[in-house]
Amino acid sequence: MQTELVQHSPVELYEDTKRDENIVLSTIKKLLRNKLACVGLVIIIIQILMAICAPIITNYDPTKQNLNASELPAFSHAHWLGTDNYGRDIWSRLVYGSRISLLVGVATVILGLMGGLILGLLAGYYRKLDSIIMRVVDLLFAFPGILLALLIIAILGTSLVNVAVAISIWSIPSCARIVRSSVLSIKNKEYIQAMKSIGASDIRIIFRHILPNCMAPIIVFATMRMATSILSTASLSYLGLGAQPPTPEWGAMISQGQQYIWSSPHMTIVPGIAIMLVVFAFNVVGDGLRDALDPNIKMDI
Repeated sequence: MQTELVQHSPVELYEDTKRDENIVLSTIKKLLRNKLACVGLVIIIIQILMAICAPIITNYDPTKQNLNASELPAFSHAHWLGTDNYGRDIWSRLVYGSRISLLVGVATVILGLMGGLILGLLAGYYRKLDSIIMRVVDLLFAFPGILLALLIIAILGTSLVNVAVAISIWSIPSCARIVRSSVLSIKNKEYIQAMKSIGASDIRIIFRHILPNCMAPIIVFATMRMATSILSTASLSYLGLGAQPPTPEWGAMISQGQQYIWSSPHMTIVPGIAIMLVVFAFNVVGDGLRDALDPNIKMDI
């Protein structure tokens, strides 16, 4: 017997659209009422603007050396954050370094989400694949994250591209487990069973009905993973496995400045504060999104 897919009337589609808009507005209002999340949003926006407007807000080439002006302290004339041991302007290196942090962070999160979504959706929806995929995920979890990244970089070589690949592979198991748990709680809902009964394909059910309802934990994971990715990139560059000199990367700046910690502490303190603020920002925004997207948490808006 042939079955026909349910056709929604324009009125129903309009009501669904309005409901989605109300959910988005409610989430934004809840997020904006979280003061720490607002502070984090401001810091993230500042970093994005710094990365975009780097050539406008800096006067110096971040890689150009000037040995006559080496190790100038902070608030020096024409170098308000000072210079490093090669006379390179630290403010310029900090601003251009924000580009690297954002690009690597976004790339690792996107690659990690792509792999984690595929594995999580397959494991959660198909029972036969669940045990196989989850055993592979457990194997990846057996390695501490930073050691797994070090192993991958040791195989691929030292570069920012390989750092992005290593951190994204490290992100896949966590994402896969989050997506799988969401799929398991959704796939037995009545509306999913109704879609199966009218002959909807697995692909349609997964991508049109299950995945959209998994987006809340995925958005929170992606936001907080940005903080982990930026910190991991800085850590690997600090160890000499990421950005190579003279690339202006925050972790590499700390590594270079540590031997001048007593004579020129600003070479280490400035990039360290930048990393701390950005990681703090993404973490508090992730916490705020988690609270805003949780329907069990009631807030006066």
